[in-house]
Amino acid sequence: MPVRRLRPHRDDVRIALAGLTGGLVLWSTGVHTRSATDPVVLRSGPWPVLLPLAVTVACELLRRTRPRTALLIGVAAMTLDSVTRGNLATVVMFTDLVYAAVLYGPPATARRVLWISGLLTVLGTVVPVALLREPEALLLGVVIGVVAFMPGATGWVVRNHRDAAEAARLRAGQTALLAEIDRTQAVTAERARMARELHDLVANHLSAIAIHSTAALSLDDPDTSKEALGVIRENSVEGLAEMRRLIGILRDSSGDTEPAAAPTLDGLGPLVEHARANGLDVALDRTHTALPTPVELAAYRIVQESLTNALKHASAGRVTVSLVQREHALDVRVTSPFGGARNDGPRAPGSGAGLIGMRERVALLQGTFEAGPEDGEDGGTWTVRATFPITEGDTA
Repeated sequence: MPVRRLRPHRDDVRIALAGLTGGLVLWSTGVHTRSATDPVVLRSGPWPVLLPLAVTVACELLRRTRPRTALLIGVAAMTLDSVTRGNLATVVMFTDLVYAAVLYGPPATARRVLWISGLLTVLGTVVPVALLREPEALLLGVVIGVVAFMPGATGWVVRNHRDAAEAARLRAGQTALLAEIDRTQAVTAERARMARELHDLVANHLSAIAIHSTAALSLDDPDTSKEALGVIRENSVEGLAEMRRLIGILRDSSGDTEPAAAPTLDGLGPLVEHARANGLDVALDRTHTALPTPVELAAYRIVQESLTNALKHASAGRVTVSLVQREHALDVRVTSPFGGARNDGPRAPGSGAGLIGMRERVALLQGTFEAGPEDGEDGGTWTVRATFPITEGDTA
């Protein structure tokens, strides 16, 4: 398998060229950060300054693709520069390498750079003052802080803002996906409703037409035939009217552009009241603050689907709905009686497509989902449990 070559980013190339140009201009004019008589200068000639400058320029080309490698080599170049007369461009490019290592490197590297640079700043402040007993010794710690710690802290702040923006984009994408799921479910529900209307209304009219047409053909009685034809005409007109109405609904797309508000947990009260009006004994217990929109939408839909399933399949008894917000998660729990079903036999209240849809909603938000009987397969209670993670700064 061929190894893909990592090309330097074009902005990194521009930074490297700018640093090289600035460094050469400072070198050619004789501007250095230290004098030739400084005690720390071991190479006082003008030429040794160019080696750390060239190495730092090369490191700038790796600031995005290999930030850790660039920083390690940059530290060596900075150490070499400290024993020469020095070049300001080398120092400036080194601060950029520290910034890039925190911004573009792995999270562990970013934290280590901050800790190490902070520790060096403290040591560079305390140790010289303790040894030299002179206030001017504080300047060494200030220089280390400006060169190492401040660029790292700036990179950390920018990195946090970038991660927050990415998280916001992710939440927006999740909300869009949940809205698309809602739209698809609404279309499916409307098709099912229209199918029921076709069966309940139009099919009844067609059945009446077939029965009376058979009677008219089988009986040789003018009065009976006339009466049958009247019934056939009446049912035909009504059936055509129903067909026109349903076709009109299918053709009407004016509602596609209407804004629709996504349901939130504030709508749980009316939802529970509607379930109670349909004969379901529901107890609601909710303890939560403001939540992200995707979490509220998914939690609402899970409670809604669970109550619908309880109305269809649960036994007589109390249904409990509980929403509890912990430190970094929202727990949703719906418990309904199971065993001796209400309408159509002892079938699990969460079976079928509804259970699959709830599981997909929770998985979309990286949560956990469980559904099943608690006291055995033949009786007890049926419980739906969903847990949605909530990260710091992820509240609505």
